[in-house]
Amino acid sequence: MKLPAALLALCLVALVALSARAQQLVADLSNHLIAITTGFTGTEVVLFGATDGAGDVAVVVTGPRTPITVRRKARTAGIWINRANVAFPQAPSFYVVATSRPLQQTVSPPQLERHQIGLDHLRLEPETEVPAERLAEFREALIRNKQRDGLYGTDTGTVTFLGDRLFRTNVYFPSNVPTGLYTVNVLLIRDNEVVSAQTTPLVVSKIGFSADVFEFARGQPIAYGVLAVAGAVAAGWLAAAAFRRV
Repeated sequence: MKLPAALLALCLVALVALSARAQQLVADLSNHLIAITTGFTGTEVVLFGATDGAGDVAVVVTGPRTPITVRRKARTAGIWINRANVAFPQAPSFYVVATSRPLQQTVSPPQLERHQIGLDHLRLEPETEVPAERLAEFREALIRNKQRDGLYGTDTGTVTFLGDRLFRTNVYFPSNVPTGLYTVNVLLIRDNEVVSAQTTPLVVSKIGFSADVFEFARGQPIAYGVLAVAGAVAAGWLAAAAFRRV
């Protein structure tokens, strides 16, 4: 017999709470796989857990690190061209944070830096040495571009406590979420210091027909391009034929 979703979640939280009696912090996800199919429009994953007593909790979700180049355009002779760029070889493709209380009231600055909690403390190292002022400008542009795409959080999410020990938060993944292995870091904080941490993996993967198309396009780019052009030509011809009959 299939349990209702609410009852299943309650059972999972109860199991986590029992485990937490022997540990300072225990957490898990409602789903460890986000399957991207043809009709994928985004999804939410629930993170739930328990602590062995009072404290604050911070959750940091980081996507696979990838090279990103940020370019700045300037208008020259009436034409917009790239005038400068900065490459970040290890920029997270996805990054969101949720906390039980505001960061400034919860974690000391050294701990924020060490655990990269919050965009101000996210490490984005350039490929080559860049003057500090210029680096700050391009770093802000990278974050702004990611936020515009919905891949970096614009606000800090909320971790909700159910009593003194049980907690939960929802993490939203948009339809354009990159595939790969994600890390979900859960931190227990007391007296402004991180006293316990747990890392849980999360996989985002394409499956079904969309995965087959993706693999074909990556493995056979020329053939994929030819088929894509042929398909576009055929669609145009069919549309023209239908229009002539009307």
